[in-house]
Amino acid sequence: MYIAIAIIAFGILIGVHELGHFATAKLFKIKVNEFSLGMGPTIFKKQRGETLYSLRCLPIGGFCAIEGEDGDSEDDRAFTAKPIWMRTAVLLAGSLSNFIIGFIIALLLNIFVPYGTPPVITGFIDGFPLQGESGLMEGDRIVALGGRRVNTYNEFNLFLSLENNEPVDLTVKRDGRIIEYKDLPLILREYTDENGNPVTRYGLFFNSEKLDLPGMIKYSWYDCCYFVKLVRYSLGALLNGTAGIKDLSGPVGVVSAINDVGRQAAGLGAGLIQVFYFIAFIAVNLALMNMLPLPALDGGRIFFMFVFALIELIIRRRPDRRIEGYIHAAGLVLLLGLMAYVMLNDIIKLF
Repeated sequence: MYIAIAIIAFGILIGVHELGHFATAKLFKIKVNEFSLGMGPTIFKKQRGETLYSLRCLPIGGFCAIEGEDGDSEDDRAFTAKPIWMRTAVLLAGSLSNFIIGFIIALLLNIFVPYGTPPVITGFIDGFPLQGESGLMEGDRIVALGGRRVNTYNEFNLFLSLENNEPVDLTVKRDGRIIEYKDLPLILREYTDENGNPVTRYGLFFNSEKLDLPGMIKYSWYDCCYFVKLVRYSLGALLNGTAGIKDLSGPVGVVSAINDVGRQAAGLGAGLIQVFYFIAFIAVNLALMNMLPLPALDGGRIFFMFVFALIELIIRRRPDRRIEGYIHAAGLVLLLGLMAYVMLNDIIKLF
């Protein structure tokens, strides 16, 4: 069931992304030649007006073929014939649509389970060494960790894990006062739980609180901000070599991960909540990854569009639009090659 949900969710996220491009292009009266869900051979197609609507057999992609997007066109309704701000809006619309759907999913989950966990310390494990007036106290609200603003317990936990179990700079709010600690040894230690078993913990407890409607909206926004930070730090890990290409996952790996998340939950209800939370993360992830300034991605198209506009301003003549098309075509080939490698790697991991 979770696999089916994951596949359907992928199709919806891709459809929402392409629908964002499509709707914005239509709004600005830009000609759209084809709107397709899926890739590969066509299952169904229908011509309505100037646009061909198609459904293809592989639910791993989709596209919105806009007149003149990949080269020159004589049509006065072509993409390249429109002002640069319109073209930018069309390219941004796909990622914005994914971000919005991620926020909506997070909001629906927060409405269904109206509880959030603020970064307010509610207790300590027995033997915690940093408790007291000169350390941490119950009721302290974590404001920042390592110079990063903290909005929720999830963010606190993420930032703490990034410190690699080293002393941290911590800012808390206590009775309206801001207190800053430098090199606070808030690290993993061995404690004994209530059953007498050894456990490794940071030693802090946080409680959930019931949310009203404004709180649900606020926590949904915080969830999306948390997703953004996860993606940002993951990209940082790729760039600094902490993670490698082998750690990337494509559709196969993500579907497998969603299935694992659902099956490991305590029950069906909890499984569905965890699965849809993960899908919200994937939606925000897609939005951000598409905005990377790489050829063939929407962010790359925006980047090169402004580069070519700057060149045109300097040399006072329009560069050959086919050059940009060649750049994006080369980028697409490399991207497809990376996707094939990642998919093969995902399949190997499954077995």
